[in-house]
Amino acid sequence: MRLPSHLAPVVQRALPLILSALLGLASPVLQAQSNNSLNNNLGLPVVTGNTGGYAGQVLGNNGNNTTGSTTGVYGNQTGTVGGYGQGNTMGMPQMQVPPSSMQPLDPRLQGRPGGLRTLQNPGQQQRLQGLPGQIWQPEAVPYVPGEFEQYVQRLAMPVMVRRLGAELMQPDLGATDPSPVVPADYVVVPGDELAITVWGSVDVDTRVQVDRAGRITLPRAGSVMVAGTRYSELPALLNRQLAKVFRNFNLNVSLGQLRGMRVYLTGFVARPGSYVVSGLSTVSSALIQAGGPTAAGSFRRIELRRKGQAPMPFDLYDLLVSGDRRADQVLQPDDVVHVLPVGPQVALLGSVNLPAVVELKPGETLDNALKMVGGLSSVADANRLSIEPLDDRNGARVFEVPLSEAARRPLGRGDIVTVHSAVDPRQPTVRQNKRVVIEGEVLRPGVYVLPAASSLDDLIKLAGGFTGNAYVFGAQFTRETVRQAQMINYERVLRDLEVDITRASSTQRIASSDEVKAQEARADAAARLVEKMRNLQPDGRLVLQMAPDSAALPPMQLEDGDRLYVPARPTSVGVFGSVFNTGNFVYDGSRNLGDYLQMAGGPTRGADKDAVFVLRANGSVVSNLQGAGWFSSGPLAGMTALPGDTLFVPEEMNKTTRLQDAKDWTQILYQLGLGLAGLRSATN
Repeated sequence: MRLPSHLAPVVQRALPLILSALLGLASPVLQAQSNNSLNNNLGLPVVTGNTGGYAGQVLGNNGNNTTGSTTGVYGNQTGTVGGYGQGNTMGMPQMQVPPSSMQPLDPRLQGRPGGLRTLQNPGQQQRLQGLPGQIWQPEAVPYVPGEFEQYVQRLAMPVMVRRLGAELMQPDLGATDPSPVVPADYVVVPGDELAITVWGSVDVDTRVQVDRAGRITLPRAGSVMVAGTRYSELPALLNRQLAKVFRNFNLNVSLGQLRGMRVYLTGFVARPGSYVVSGLSTVSSALIQAGGPTAAGSFRRIELRRKGQAPMPFDLYDLLVSGDRRADQVLQPDDVVHVLPVGPQVALLGSVNLPAVVELKPGETLDNALKMVGGLSSVADANRLSIEPLDDRNGARVFEVPLSEAARRPLGRGDIVTVHSAVDPRQPTVRQNKRVVIEGEVLRPGVYVLPAASSLDDLIKLAGGFTGNAYVFGAQFTRETVRQAQMINYERVLRDLEVDITRASSTQRIASSDEVKAQEARADAAARLVEKMRNLQPDGRLVLQMAPDSAALPPMQLEDGDRLYVPARPTSVGVFGSVFNTGNFVYDGSRNLGDYLQMAGGPTRGADKDAVFVLRANGSVVSNLQGAGWFSSGPLAGMTALPGDTLFVPEEMNKTTRLQDAKDWTQILYQLGLGLAGLRSATN
């Protein structure tokens, strides 16, 4: 009995699924006895043992039947799976899975087989599971830079410099294109699916597949040869065929599911081998799927080799740099994409838009190389650059040339071109105009730009002078260069402090568990202290040495970025720390610092009277430790208070009680007595 021609494709597609379901329902013993012969005829994996599914763990076709216990796709039992048959009587696709026993050819491809391999397009992946439901996919090969790229990277640190286009050659193996646009010149081949809709005098809505002979069958119109026809010519071809039978109709045809085709990636690519790709794949998409050229492969010399035609060149830089895809041709079955060895390479570093290693063709100059990396950056010095030629690294090594001359200069293999920045080198301060800020008690506060040799007096005059309420002694003058120097010194001090704390905690002798806990507590407290100190940032303030009643600032040359703040005359003196009543007290010119301390109630019992200090409004500090004796007889006791002074009384850290002191002295005397007694008995 012969099936109608329009039902044959449907039955052919459904037959493998029906047979698979029957295998899952069959008894385990019967299935184990008949699997090998049945699968060899159908092109299915050879299944041995108690397997309830269509395919267990497929491990290659090298005859090594490796045992694995997995759950099948259409069953729920476990079994052992070995090699698979080569037959394709039912049109099943031939599946190649890399044998796990083979050794990789390239050390970069650890875990991957060497030689040719078949990779399914993401839309055509098959379930070759090692785990239930797992889809076997090749992993992306990490890009390994070449020897020249590694040398350039050492020179460019910490800036990451890679070969131009290397980051674009990593395939997205999980991505699919749900609705690819079919070009008008696409050639229909066997395996493609056509969606045909006819309306008018006849209604037809069908999907047909181009058979192996290149034909499709139209209802009541017979078969039509469509293989080799361009996509744009299909409507006219089908119109002519249907017009032989029907009149007054309209037709629309589009491509449905496209067939997969086998192409070959050879030469210096990350994963050379055979690939099953979509019918719309191009040279660039196949290269990306294969991981792109290796460090030894060329981005500029790629050939598309097609049977019966001369090799067609393809330059990836046309796509990467210019966005030109005219040479990026659509692949055809059994095409070979061959990547030739890399050509001369040069490096462009410094103030360019994309520091990179580029590949040059014969006749290309520095001007062409600069265009490949996007040209000079906005801060580049457009007058000069330096070139380090490979052939002269034992001689002059580096020479500087004007950019106008270097643009037409041919570059050699391994040259390193550095474009200098126009803003990194700091210009001499004697030639710079000064942009400064003045705020507070002046007539015209604001931002001013002064000539190179300007001073603080010039700034005050330009701002209109001080107001009547200005407190010149308390002027706050900050400078950016001072702040940067303070930051460096501050970080150095914190690092030294951390080292000292670590050294002290690691070398301290511990005799009991209580001492261990105390040591951990001290270490935690020290770590918190260092963390709080890191949150404090220097402000770059310069202490201006002036008399308290001074009406003018000291002569000082300005720098770019200086900032001056002149406060109003304060009316209070602050007292803080270990006193009974902290706060600010109204300034009285007849009082000294001791008077203000007494107004705050005096030091508490736990105060460290020897460490009292006062912070002046100009930023200077006067400490009681600069003199001798107790606070009552120290230098701060009779010192005249100034407006804006802040007096601070710290807390004593190592406190002891009289009972503790008596206990310690008793222990000392006891030990001394024992020593004398022992000495006396020894002498007798």
